[in-house]
Amino acid sequence: MGFIGVFLMEGEIPTLDDIRKAQEYLKGKINRTPLFYSSTMSKTYSGNIHFKMENLQKTGSFKTRGAMYRISNLTEEEKKRGVTTASAGNHAQGLAYSAMVNGIDAKIVMPEFATPAKANAVLGYGAKVILHGSDYAEAREKADEIAQNENRVFIEAFNDPAIISGQATIGLEILEDLPDVDTIVVPVGGGGLIAGVALGAKYLKKDVRIIGVQSELSDSMRLSMLEGKLVPKVSYDSIADGITVKYPGELNLKVAMKYVDEVVTVTEEGIAKALFKLLERNKTLVEPSGAAGFAAIMEGKVNVAGKNVAVILSGGNINFLLLSKIIFKSLENNSELVRIMCKIPDKPGTLQKISAAISGTGANIFHAEVDNLIQDTPIGFQSIMFTLSLRGQDHLSELLGKLREIGYKFDVLTSSDF
Repeated sequence: MGFIGVFLMEGEIPTLDDIRKAQEYLKGKINRTPLFYSSTMSKTYSGNIHFKMENLQKTGSFKTRGAMYRISNLTEEEKKRGVTTASAGNHAQGLAYSAMVNGIDAKIVMPEFATPAKANAVLGYGAKVILHGSDYAEAREKADEIAQNENRVFIEAFNDPAIISGQATIGLEILEDLPDVDTIVVPVGGGGLIAGVALGAKYLKKDVRIIGVQSELSDSMRLSMLEGKLVPKVSYDSIADGITVKYPGELNLKVAMKYVDEVVTVTEEGIAKALFKLLERNKTLVEPSGAAGFAAIMEGKVNVAGKNVAVILSGGNINFLLLSKIIFKSLENNSELVRIMCKIPDKPGTLQKISAAISGTGANIFHAEVDNLIQDTPIGFQSIMFTLSLRGQDHLSELLGKLREIGYKFDVLTSSDF
């Protein structure tokens, strides 16, 4: 089998009965995740916005649904042989967990850039991890080799009817919880999630709109739907590794061509802003891939005004170092964390005077640094940089005005200054 896989016939598209079987099997084995209504986001965007909280799913992502159901389709002989797969993280965790609870040996290939937290989680579920290749395609080749040499069953991440049936249970749950839903917004990588959700939802309500969302750096499903064939497109510079896939599965593309209404793209900055907004206002932690659907609403790519909308937050397995960068950058963009710099006379009491002015406006000094070695610092002066916690742009303007009153002009620094 090559990377794309064998050609899958139309008859292999899961039926409603197939999806119902998956739903029945998964009862009690996965979390029946809530559909959370956000009054804050609904008011902001003039629609009724609900979040399907797959970030609260077992292993932190929707992938466990498909993996668990696919494992159930193995014969006893196949279970004894063990399983393998290739994944950047979430499918790896879903399969490792599913194999663990079913007593099946699993060996999983992850790209060398895989998030350490995700690789450690896979190990924690008892699977063996092999780091190989710079991307999914290279990891997949290695997993194919392992499957052949060790006679293991390769479990597809997205291009498989049973995987699609498992993910489709999300569509059924959304319709059960919100029968009058108008639009479902779905992050898209290889297409297993959107294929499943589109089938599960449209089998029950034909006029519900299914909107896929991809990073503009990795929009192979959008391009493939436009061309009517598999079109590769990926940049591994995207922060949304969970939807960074070279091209969609063949079966998923066939489903999408028939049941998905539109696929839109969002910017990397938009994904980061959506992640931060969900954390700030909804107290909900998602990974960049999981925030893509909401990013489409924030960027105006999906019309939600006056509509009942379900947005799938597909996962919450985020790299904490990346999260810290997103938080700091977002605070900076909102003028809530600001760096200011000035050259001040090297005299006793100067810093005390400036610090008193800062605290007098209600600002808080997060960090302060004196550097006398900066090249353009005049003799008899010091270069001082404050990192301040503020309430926003108006507060910053008030602070700078106060500093000017006591005789100091500070420059506001941005990330590009470093």
